[in-house]
Amino acid sequence: MEQRHAHIILITYPAQGHINPSLHLAERLVDMGMHVTFTTSLSGRRCMPQKYRDVNPSSTSDKVRKGLHIKLFSDGYDEGIKNTADSTDFYAKLKHNGAKCLEETIASSAQGNPVSCVVYTIFYPWVAEVARGFHLPSMLYWIQPAAVLDIYYYYFNGYERSFQNMDEPSWSIKLPGLPLLKKRDLPSFILPSTEDVYTKALAAVKQHFDEFNSDPGARVLVNTCEDLEHSALKSIEKLNLVAVGPVIQSGNFSDGRNDSVENSGNYIDWLNSKAESSVIYISFGTMLKLPKAEMEEIAKGLLKSGRPFLWVVKRNEDDREEDNLSCTEELKKQGLIVPWCAQIEVLCHKALGCFMTHCGWNSTLESLASGVPVVAYPKWTDQGTIAKMIEDVWKTGVRVSGSEVGNVDGEEIYGCLETVMGGGERAEELRRNAKKWKDLAREAVKEGGSSYNNLKALVQDI
Repeated sequence: MEQRHAHIILITYPAQGHINPSLHLAERLVDMGMHVTFTTSLSGRRCMPQKYRDVNPSSTSDKVRKGLHIKLFSDGYDEGIKNTADSTDFYAKLKHNGAKCLEETIASSAQGNPVSCVVYTIFYPWVAEVARGFHLPSMLYWIQPAAVLDIYYYYFNGYERSFQNMDEPSWSIKLPGLPLLKKRDLPSFILPSTEDVYTKALAAVKQHFDEFNSDPGARVLVNTCEDLEHSALKSIEKLNLVAVGPVIQSGNFSDGRNDSVENSGNYIDWLNSKAESSVIYISFGTMLKLPKAEMEEIAKGLLKSGRPFLWVVKRNEDDREEDNLSCTEELKKQGLIVPWCAQIEVLCHKALGCFMTHCGWNSTLESLASGVPVVAYPKWTDQGTIAKMIEDVWKTGVRVSGSEVGNVDGEEIYGCLETVMGGGERAEELRRNAKKWKDLAREAVKEGGSSYNNLKALVQDI
């Protein structure tokens, strides 16, 4: 008979940026002796590494390794949402079917290994209500920086008027525990917008804080570490923010794409042929597809730099021949363009000298843990805030001004690349800082480190 362990359900939104850190947290919890049921919708299955995608979707709960089970449910959009016009129906079905799956999982486990706690990610505020109905504790797993959580908290709790007049050129705001912020440094969901997706996302975030206000003892797990965001973690007295990160997979791992994708197997051999710290790596995550005009400007900057580069350019089925860049042949002579790569493997390679990134939090944590300085190219959601922290707080990179609205040019891209890759005093400072944060981030998750101890204490408490 299998030994009983405390049982956690970890339920997450079906997107790459949610699934990766959630799976990595599930694995760490299992390593600490927990039993974890990892739950998401079938539409998120394609975002999982192959070993997780091989689970039987019709199974009640399919075991991947001892202590870790996967349970999938249909959200009505099993192939993913194709049209943003369907978003209202999508979120309604996701909540209805997700809550039903959660209830069934909790109830069915009662006679075997009862659920001890439910952990959920952003955009799932309804999970806390379901858990409460079973008299179970629940915790939000915040997969963005603590600084972003703080900004949302202040926005909904006492600082609403301070966020007015953001369109004035001189506008800025100073919030407790955070650096001075300008409009471009704020999460895009709180910026004035008529886009429905912004409205829905902000409403979901507000529901999280409504839950916190009704539960003064609420704990929030944050994918960060105390050295990285000490002030942001401590500035809100009413919230117990527990740093458990960086929650990333060490060593080589798959971000959910097929390792056999054409042209993705030769990039390591190509990197092996390059000098130490000589290569620029460019990737904008799994969701972002830049307009062709911006891609052309990035290409101009790369060509002017003359430096070798590895550029991840995703292609969709509906991409046309005319979508190709005007200088593709020149680019291929200087660098390597691939549709996918194992990012940690690339960032840890000795040939890497710079990472041009959209500043997604997972990519940022990976760059910090790998000690790679960056060129920050934020576009939306939490990315502007992260770019601010990269440039002005952690000082591991430079920011492309105007990237959020597409106002960039090849000359600026070139200038940013040279600042990071050149041999000047600024480049040396960036490399020193990147090395410092690499050491601190890795120390935090080692046995005896601050994040390790925080997670261990949580497991013992459960």
